[in-house]
Amino acid sequence: MSASAASTLTEVLEFFRPFASEALNLVGGAALHTPQTNVLALNAAYLPPDVGELPPNLRAWWRERQAPPLVLAARAWPGEDVGGLRVGTYIRRPDPGGIAVEQVSRLHLATWAGVLAESYDTPEWGSALARHFAACLEGERTSVLLLAYAGSEVVGALLWRDLGKRGAGSEGGAHLWGTLDPAADTALLNAAAELSGGRVRVSLPDASPLSVTDEEVLTFTRLEG
Repeated sequence: MSASAASTLTEVLEFFRPFASEALNLVGGAALHTPQTNVLALNAAYLPPDVGELPPNLRAWWRERQAPPLVLAARAWPGEDVGGLRVGTYIRRPDPGGIAVEQVSRLHLATWAGVLAESYDTPEWGSALARHFAACLEGERTSVLLLAYAGSEVVGALLWRDLGKRGAGSEGGAHLWGTLDPAADTALLNAAAELSGGRVRVSLPDASPLSVTDEEVLTFTRLEG
């Protein structure tokens, strides 16, 4: 595995770590646990490519929290593949039209979380997501909430974060987003890219027809046993 794969895994981990309820530090990675959410990235162990077997304390940590043994990694692990991400740099492209995107305040968290949960086909998690992120984002100044609209209907939600890099080529990150209409994908990611100079680091789901540069593939695996 390439050094870039390990770097990409770390990037996604650092995007989500501030929103996790608990974290277990591992050599080269970490495990996150966030029972208030159904976001896979907030409930997974991030294992770098050079890890050949599970750290001995990890399964015990999962058992104590009655959490499923879920791994995000750049290589296959024995178990059930529960989805992949194509992580890379999204560069702004021509807007498709018909979709409006706006930056919204924390007062819109219930709507934002509801759309995000519905985009995962789990609308029942909307209220829990809203409560969790309301606490995490209170006083936080490096994150921006975006909502996408088709007319008056809300069809997309995204969380953009400042990655803390400065100078030429500085990019933000948008590893948490979802839409109810594929037509909104480009408009929503375009708006996120605009926040960081025309490009943004994103995670695209397996089935997305969009593309990114410097792509690395990460896979969620529910482990055997």
